[in-house]
Amino acid sequence: MAMEHGTEKIGPARDDLLKKQLRGELAGDRSVRAEEERDLQPAGAEPLVARRNPDTVFTGAAPRGMTAQDVGVRSELAQHLGRSVYPAGKNTIIATLRRNNAPDELVALAERLPKNEQYGNVQSIAESLGLGTEERRG
Repeated sequence: MAMEHGTEKIGPARDDLLKKQLRGELAGDRSVRAEEERDLQPAGAEPLVARRNPDTVFTGAAPRGMTAQDVGVRSELAQHLGRSVYPAGKNTIIATLRRNNAPDELVALAERLPKNEQYGNVQSIAESLGLGTEERRG
């Protein structure tokens, strides 16, 4: 096997020359790549995704047996009541809604609840108010 020797011999002097050239390219404030799409991107260059505004109206499909408005009211009730309130009666529900700065329409809706009932969850409140509830699969 014969080795070809050309003018491009590698040696310590050539290594030093290549290091200097590369160091200059890396120190420069420009791309060292031939194709722009191969350049490294700075951190945080991805577009920001806006989060949904909590005041927007429900826009998804409502479960069978419910309207979008039923879903919205039940969701607001759950948001302003939390989980720790149950089981609760009418007065406790109204007091919790007011304490959590619920909209006046929601408080007025809760004032329509029967007086001597105990509610174990938002679903039972919705049923008592005559809001639509999910149909059970059967």
